[in-house]
Amino acid sequence: MSDDILSHLPAMRAFARSLSGNAVDADDLVQETLLRALENIHRYTPGTNLRAWLFTILRNRFYTNSARRARERTGDADCVADTLVVQPDQEWSLRMRELARALNALPVHYRETIVLVVVLEESYQSAAGILGCDIGTVKSRVSRARQMLKQTLGDRV
Repeated sequence: MSDDILSHLPAMRAFARSLSGNAVDADDLVQETLLRALENIHRYTPGTNLRAWLFTILRNRFYTNSARRARERTGDADCVADTLVVQPDQEWSLRMRELARALNALPVHYRETIVLVVVLEESYQSAAGILGCDIGTVKSRVSRARQMLKQTLGDRV
């Protein structure tokens, strides 16, 4: 029986790597699976698919470990001692609010055009189709909207 289990190790490692994403965790998962299989060998029915039984144990252990990790956080992720200095983001947050206010203050036809072209990265051709106007109209609206935003926001753009 142990020779049969050992013949499935390479496939178990490959399956564990596909689940866990790295070799170290995969090897731990295979080792844990083998331990569970040996503990519960009395539940295996000889003549049935040993490989499927082992893969089921492996898969179940992976999901059990994932759920446990989600519940029980280790101190590594929460430790701030090794954290580098974080640059303040208040200024960007304020600029984003100013930009949102300036965008909302634009006339609707300018706002929808600049959002389509600049924010959503639609082509001028696509935006013209969406808005039901000529491509030249889209280009001029984007240009005017940019000028209005620049005028509203000043040098902060």
